Amino acid sequence: MTAATLSATPPLAPTSARRGGASRVLPGFGLTLGYTLFYLSIIVLIPLSALLFKTFTLTWDQFWAAISSPRTLASYRLTFGASLIAALVNAVFGLLLAWVLVRYRFPGKKIIDALVDLPFALPTAVAGISLTALLAGNGWVGQYLEPLGIKLAFTPAGVVIALIFIGLPLVVRTVQPVLEDAERELEEAATSLGATRLQIFVKVILPHIAPALLTGFAMAFARAVGEYGSVIFIAGNMPMISEITPLIIIGKLEQYDYAGATAVAVVMLTISFALLLLINALQAWQARRSGAAA
Repeated sequence: MTAATLSATPPLAPTSARRGGASRVLPGFGLTLGYTLFYLSIIVLIPLSALLFKTFTLTWDQFWAAISSPRTLASYRLTFGASLIAALVNAVFGLLLAWVLVRYRFPGKKIIDALVDLPFALPTAVAGISLTALLAGNGWVGQYLEPLGIKLAFTPAGVVIALIFIGLPLVVRTVQPVLEDAERELEEAATSLGATRLQIFVKVILPHIAPALLTGFAMAFARAVGEYGSVIFIAGNMPMISEITPLIIIGKLEQYDYAGATAVAVVMLTISFALLLLINALQAWQARRSGAAA
């Protein structure tokens, strides 16, 4: 065999490729898949199944009475309404904060970047007490606002503020890495072609960060819906006014009404799952749209 023939002969494929399988860094797909399904079942599926089975012990009339009382309906409106408002606010200001941390250099930047994670480090009860001490009528901020007719503590507005506080880091930490990886050459090219700043943001930057922004919004919303510790201190827990749904569930548990508590929990789970499914559908649509545009 000549040297020319040897050079023209393609190299042999790896053994795994010749057998029709892709090479993997970590072997044992069957074992890892089994562990994944087992872990998912233990942590997620079995607890949710127990929740549903406990609810099935109620008749339809009992279930409807548990989830549709005026006090419970008022808590739904407050919990989901405040969570939605807080998530929208966090989506806007979380994006702005992530933008500042990525695109600008200024003294104290690392300190601010570290402070973003403070709501993660604080116990929720500490966060609630701190906000109450700040916004109450005799607090540092509340003592100046209440004479003006602005009352934040022990009102639905206080609930929104608490949910904004605990949800902001989720948006910032989701959007920040995407902004860091964004190709600024595209922005420079758009600028050289005469695009305005608004056009660059809408046409170039926003489509790139939209999936991450939607993810941060969904995470902030999900965290807000289930938040308890930081809210009960600043909410005042007044029935029909500032009482959140998790507190309704705790109250039913304290009254040994376990089936009623699980019924309300199932409603929260269903609404949250539907909203998260909608957000995931929007993410998939945005990804397909970006792929088609590319």
